[in-house]
Amino acid sequence: MISKRKLENRRRTKKHIRLHMSGSAQRPRLSVFRSLRHVYAQLVDDDQGKTLIGVSDLSAELAEQRKSAKGQVAVGKLVGQFMARKALEQKIAQVVFDRNGFRYHGVIKAVADGAREGGLKL
Repeated sequence: MISKRKLENRRRTKKHIRLHMSGSAQRPRLSVFRSLRHVYAQLVDDDQGKTLIGVSDLSAELAEQRKSAKGQVAVGKLVGQFMARKALEQKIAQVVFDRNGFRYHGVIKAVADGAREGGLKL
């Protein structure tokens, strides 16, 4: 279980990050969230307040690939690649990466690397 102090520090960091970034229709915000078991990513248009695409490791399209992936970092990379594929289908090539208050390493970095490998510009 996450301590109250760690959760409050992440919320404070998230608030500072969001003050300086926002997504638009041309360049939406790629927001990443990780729980202890799963990885979630979504593209958000902050101008309209809409989520354009939402992907997680629980998606039916990733079920078969997730079984073969070893560890959460590998699953994060799959989520990033799948997000890039879905974004390119909707003709979205550039995004703003929002690490959502998490440190840029491990699963969060794997999602970003997977999105880059899939063809997105961060």
